[in-house]
Amino acid sequence: MLKPDNVREDIYQNNYLKAIHKTGKIGNYFCVVLCFIPAILVALVYGVKIPFAAVLTGWLSIASAIGVVWFIEPIANFPIVGSAGTYINVVAGNTSNMRVPCAVMAQKEAGVEPGTPEGSVVSTLGICTSCFVNIPILAVGAILSSIIMNYLPASVLDAFNFLLPALFGAVFVQFAMSKPKIVPVALALGISFCIMVNKGVFSFLGPNPSYVTTLVGTFGTIAFALWMYKKGKI
Repeated sequence: MLKPDNVREDIYQNNYLKAIHKTGKIGNYFCVVLCFIPAILVALVYGVKIPFAAVLTGWLSIASAIGVVWFIEPIANFPIVGSAGTYINVVAGNTSNMRVPCAVMAQKEAGVEPGTPEGSVVSTLGICTSCFVNIPILAVGAILSSIIMNYLPASVLDAFNFLLPALFGAVFVQFAMSKPKIVPVALALGISFCIMVNKGVFSFLGPNPSYVTTLVGTFGTIAFALWMYKKGKI
């Protein structure tokens, strides 16, 4: 007879994840189709010809700037958000600046570890809650911000530039408290490669090779954490 822990793992793998992958794929494919509907309607209804050369040029310009994030973000965030959270984040967006922090706080309050079945389920609940709360707040904020921003002093408007770094810093500290042995390497990789990018060391990789810092910081930290784990130090 299976032990209780094994029973939960079996239900998670064979029931929960199978249903998540099935509905997640169908939902994501459906959203892909919806993304093309406006352009298709414009082409069919108004007879506008789609310049595929311009479309390809636009796609290449976007891919060269943020294409690396398409690969790094799912890999880096998957241990936190799990399978269901990954499917939701692809559609909902705001992954790093909203969904991941909400998932982390949900796991902390529930007392579960990231990367576990319990952590995956709890992070999904946190992400879903953030979506339901986020959409109406964004709607109201988009309407009011255009009015309020006109009356705010320049010093306050300039302070908004620090919101995202402050949020990332808060998330980093949250993880640093649980895995302090990995923090020095993560900081060293991020800061050193950021300095090198700003100094033009990687200018041969393109006009804006900031993705080098993300690549090295993400996979370098993962490699160090795996090495520490194999050595039994974490």
